[in-house]
Amino acid sequence: MPPTVTGLLQVPAWMTPHNLLRASVGVALLTIVLKTLAWWVSGSVGLLSDALESFVNLAGALFALTMVTVAQQPPDAEHPYGHHKAEYFSAGFEGILIVGASMAILWAAALRLLHPQPLEQLGWGLGLSLVSTACNGLLAWAMFRSARVYRSVALVGDARHLITDVWTSVGVVVGLVAAGATGWLWLDPLVAIGVALNILKEGVQLVWRSAQALMDEAVEQELLAQIEAALQRHAQAAGGHVYFDNLTSRRAGARSFLDLHMHVPAHWTLGRAAAARAAVEAELMDMVPGLYATIELLPEGAETVFEQTEAQEKAT
Repeated sequence: MPPTVTGLLQVPAWMTPHNLLRASVGVALLTIVLKTLAWWVSGSVGLLSDALESFVNLAGALFALTMVTVAQQPPDAEHPYGHHKAEYFSAGFEGILIVGASMAILWAAALRLLHPQPLEQLGWGLGLSLVSTACNGLLAWAMFRSARVYRSVALVGDARHLITDVWTSVGVVVGLVAAGATGWLWLDPLVAIGVALNILKEGVQLVWRSAQALMDEAVEQELLAQIEAALQRHAQAAGGHVYFDNLTSRRAGARSFLDLHMHVPAHWTLGRAAAARAAVEAELMDMVPGLYATIELLPEGAETVFEQTEAQEKAT
């Protein structure tokens, strides 16, 4: 059984990140064959650019599959918090590959723009390209659905790349149809240049997002608001005698980490305080799949040495 979001099953059991990334490898191989044939029969540099990006899809899917496997390894002595951040390397690597492919496409398009060539058998070329586009679109849709449940950064990165490939293919088809209808051969390389700039932007964004995530970003604002609302409910249920502060969070792939202080009346027994903390932990873990929460118990009004030192530094 896959994990759930807000208690509701979102995807079939077979739609795991591993299975979908294996499917991505297979679809990438298929699209390489189809788009290379489309370029071969038509001579279109736009379709050539599309085929080149499919090689990037293949490399990205293979690397993402490897990183997801690494991310699921259990914690060890050298990595006590697990290996979840490995997925961010996948997104960054795929972004770099996209940037490299865009440079190659720009070079090929510039040469064709300077030396136009007639297009041939556009019908076959367009047909083969549209079949591969449909395969990429369906796989990306399944990946986005699964990524919501498994909170897989690698899956999101691969899905975004596939969506970019879909729009790229649509742009190429539009350019080829326009070139065939008007006889303006320069439209084909011009569209290829537009395709290259589009995927260059996507590649840079992927690298940027993975770099930001490696710097311990907080959990999503919407999720943080739900966590704070749950803590407020527990405080109210205790008649205002319990309160929470020093809430910090970070994300690491599919895992989320939460640290906070829970203040309870000083006269409470340790057993009662621990039971109250367990109730809070249970609700938070049910709310956020993959959450690792660390709740430090403190008596009302107490501060840690770190808080006292921090307050003194701010005062000076």
